[in-house]
Amino acid sequence: MNKNNHTDHEVTRAVIYCRVSSTRQKLEGSGLDSQEHRCRQYAELQGYEVEAVFPDDASGGGDFMNRPGMVALLSYLDAQPNKNYVIIFDDLKRFARDTEFHIKLRREFQTRGASIECLNFKLDDSPEGKFVETIFAAQGELEREQNRRQVIQKMKARVEKGYCVFSAPVGYKYVADRGHGKILVRDEPVASILAEALEGFASGHLQTQAEVKRFLESKPAFPKDTPEGEVRWQRVQRILSHLTYAGYVEAPRWGVSARRGHHEPIISLETFERIQERVKGKAKAPARKDISEDFPLRGFVLCDDCGEPMTSCWSKGRSKLYPYYLCDTRGCENQRKSIPRDKVEDGFAEILKSLQPTRQLFALAKAMFKDAWNMRLSQAHRDKDEIAKLLRDAEKQIEILLERIVEADNASVIKAYEGKIAKLEREKLLLAERAAQVVPPKGRLEEFIEPALEFLGNPWNLYENGSLAFKRTVLRLAFAEPLRYSMQSGYRTAETAFPFKVLAEISTSKGEMVEPRGVEPLTS
Repeated sequence: MNKNNHTDHEVTRAVIYCRVSSTRQKLEGSGLDSQEHRCRQYAELQGYEVEAVFPDDASGGGDFMNRPGMVALLSYLDAQPNKNYVIIFDDLKRFARDTEFHIKLRREFQTRGASIECLNFKLDDSPEGKFVETIFAAQGELEREQNRRQVIQKMKARVEKGYCVFSAPVGYKYVADRGHGKILVRDEPVASILAEALEGFASGHLQTQAEVKRFLESKPAFPKDTPEGEVRWQRVQRILSHLTYAGYVEAPRWGVSARRGHHEPIISLETFERIQERVKGKAKAPARKDISEDFPLRGFVLCDDCGEPMTSCWSKGRSKLYPYYLCDTRGCENQRKSIPRDKVEDGFAEILKSLQPTRQLFALAKAMFKDAWNMRLSQAHRDKDEIAKLLRDAEKQIEILLERIVEADNASVIKAYEGKIAKLEREKLLLAERAAQVVPPKGRLEEFIEPALEFLGNPWNLYENGSLAFKRTVLRLAFAEPLRYSMQSGYRTAETAFPFKVLAEISTSKGEMVEPRGVEPLTS
């Protein structure tokens, strides 16, 4: 409909609709501005008065009601039912690139008494005009689907070659590389924080997803989801299930199985598989806000009477708050009987300080570590040979299954064979990675032994100066089971971890070291 359909004494009201396909085009390009400029020129030429402009940066596919700008335009028309408007847009493709929604959107405007005018296409309400308009809309839909198919094909090819094509997960960023194009690289220091969190969860040092969440929230450099410094559960779950961190890429919806990527991994594939086993084996624990730096022993110290973990609280006095540990188990003899925090934590400090070995025992522990390392190194070489054999067996099984697929003509049988092959391929990836890592490189002895000796030499120092997550790690490394606390007599005998138990047995042993020359009598 053009200006000839309106009376001469009435100024025609118009609104402009502009759209680009993505936010990136909106920010980096000038598509919206140029569309609005051309539409305003057209309105001025036709003698229309432009009342409003409605921009969109949503994709052309799908329901137009998912576009904020279009929803706002229709709401604007609904708010003024007694006025007739002309909707101006730059190109038919900006209106709708889907035949079905094009027709529906035309009806939405018709029911509101609005007409539409396009700069690059003359709309005609005759049967022939509607036919041509439908053909153009179908052509736009065809182009959109062809573009989508082409993009997916290119992305699929990149994944098949070992490149990630999706949004960079936290801990990574994309950089341009001459040989690879856009490739993921570690984004420090976030990548190292994630490595510590993932390794900690896989090993059990961070026992629950709640502890992983608190660990990430305790790191100032890790990006937070809320102004209050919280990391949402959804992000924690995505981090724990993201295969990209193990150095692999996959696209199951495109039929691309897991394969080694060109980016540097944050953790090993074996560590990733252990994480998946832990995630599937135990539901996430709720994050408790009362587990904080104020009460690091909460949950680790048990009530000696009922054997349940003690809780903690702040009690309000006349002029300030006082911290307490207490048992809150119903039916316990000591239920709600408070123990000053200093009494509980000072007693724990004495226990942890008593674990520090003497200088002689420390030297002996160092020698034991080196002997154990050499034994482990010899075993590692034997393990590597065994893994290589398992790898060859897996390859033979895959070859046999492929031959059976060629011979099979039953769809369900073929699907079962394909499932077994996918499982064997995953096993091959694990075996290949294990074979490459089972023998530690030179220099790893010092890398491993120094933190271990530092911990054995003075666990209290590490506990006292560490974060909450580190404190709880020290608790699990130093003690084989939680400590029991009696209201009457204090701490029971602690069940220490194996290294401290061995050192304690050596220090209390009455035996003497054998002379270097042996036990046989000396002869000339």
